[in-house]
Amino acid sequence: MPTPDVSAVAMADPGSALPDGWQRGAFMQIFVRSYQDSDGDGIGDLKGLTSRLDYLKDLGVTGLWLMPITKSQDGDHGYAVTDYRDIEPAYGKLADLDELLKQAHARGIGVVIDHVINHSAGQHPLFVNAKDSASNAWRNWYVWQNPAPSGWSIYGANPWRSTANGAYFAPFWEQMPDFNLQKAEVVEFHKNALRFWLNRGVDGFRFDAVGNLVENGPAAWENQPRNYTLMNEMRQLLNGYARRHMVCEGPADPRGFGAANACGSAFAFDLSPALLGAARGQAASVSALADYFNTASAGMSPFLSNHDGFAGQRPADQLNANVAQLKLAASAYLLLPGAPFIYYGEEIGLRASTALSGDPALRTPMAWSAGSGNGFTTGTPYRALAANAATHHVAAQQADPDSLLNHYRALLALRNGTPALRDGDYANATAAGTLLSFQRRTATQGAVVVINFGSTATEASLTGLPANATLLAAAGGAHAGSDATGQARINTPAQSLRVYTYTR
Repeated sequence: MPTPDVSAVAMADPGSALPDGWQRGAFMQIFVRSYQDSDGDGIGDLKGLTSRLDYLKDLGVTGLWLMPITKSQDGDHGYAVTDYRDIEPAYGKLADLDELLKQAHARGIGVVIDHVINHSAGQHPLFVNAKDSASNAWRNWYVWQNPAPSGWSIYGANPWRSTANGAYFAPFWEQMPDFNLQKAEVVEFHKNALRFWLNRGVDGFRFDAVGNLVENGPAAWENQPRNYTLMNEMRQLLNGYARRHMVCEGPADPRGFGAANACGSAFAFDLSPALLGAARGQAASVSALADYFNTASAGMSPFLSNHDGFAGQRPADQLNANVAQLKLAASAYLLLPGAPFIYYGEEIGLRASTALSGDPALRTPMAWSAGSGNGFTTGTPYRALAANAATHHVAAQQADPDSLLNHYRALLALRNGTPALRDGDYANATAAGTLLSFQRRTATQGAVVVINFGSTATEASLTGLPANATLLAAAGGAHAGSDATGQARINTPAQSLRVYTYTR
């Protein structure tokens, strides 16, 4: 039997070269395998990603979320981890990560990596031992029952996988068995893995599937109380390091995991449909968009889509490549509270691959330029390209001031350069049909965001402004002002964005 590495890792914070508040900027979600190949083997790698950091800095992101870069059994998405303390060989070596961190930090960009806490790979040394016999010393590091219980159904399937000496719990895939996170030694194993990367200079983690960590029966397998306290423990560990960040994936209870007594930050799965519905001009979605941050914490991270099909298809597919609507969706979620997450390729309107099905269709190589490999590789891409990669690539949009790419750049520059939009609270949100307006405010600055999602021009009636304030146009339109009662009226063309700043 292989000997698992469960050695202790002591905290050794190397400090942080990043500026205060980097975590409140926008993040880019990157699938390293599909981002940039540096050696012509058709597979993206860490050196390739490093070579694209200037593009990411110019775009305006201040953080990266890398899908799993650890050694994996699946050899693709990476969520079947075989070694929590080493790099997937196709991506490079630990030294390549060190160089990525060095170069990213030099550009003011933080790097957050995926941590798969719920399960390991079936080929992980811990599970190889646990599966060997019921008396193996590592047996209880995973969830076992003998015989397999009945009455369970998760995602439409039986999560219990039978073997000759008992059944193990693996709801996502038979080769991704769940850890027994009720066992203190297992929790400490993960904490040691986190310290391994934090000590190396990684800037934080995206935690996978936090709603699935602990099960208390066939009707109580999701969002159990221990899940929240466990993630709070992980957050306290990160808080011991300088300027680190964490964000959690909990689609069945995003607000619960985003709360201060849990992760403190979580993806706003319950906001994405409203963002895309508003972009289509749906009044009910505009109203839901206006209300969201009245009740949700600023720890919620807006996004349009990601690498998982259950979160929705790529925005260009959902909005049928309607550039005006794609710009409106971006305008909304990049200016709302919370740290927004852009899924790579979204900024150029990439669609899914029509040659692939399921999640792989959403995880195609990035399109950088024209040609057979779209600038992703000099070799043969490991996977089919996006359906519109031949026309929708970075090179085609760089020089076009009206491109979707340059719209993203302008929005991120506005967010990064306007303290109220980066750090401010959320106030005076109003939905009037397809018109949305809200304010973001710090102690010294206010920002007014007005978005007309509709197909006709209209006038926005703003309230809650300082009396007789000068509203400086930061995006679209001309300067304006409020009256003695703190009200203002703004003309808004169809499908347009207006942003104003004022002194408080």
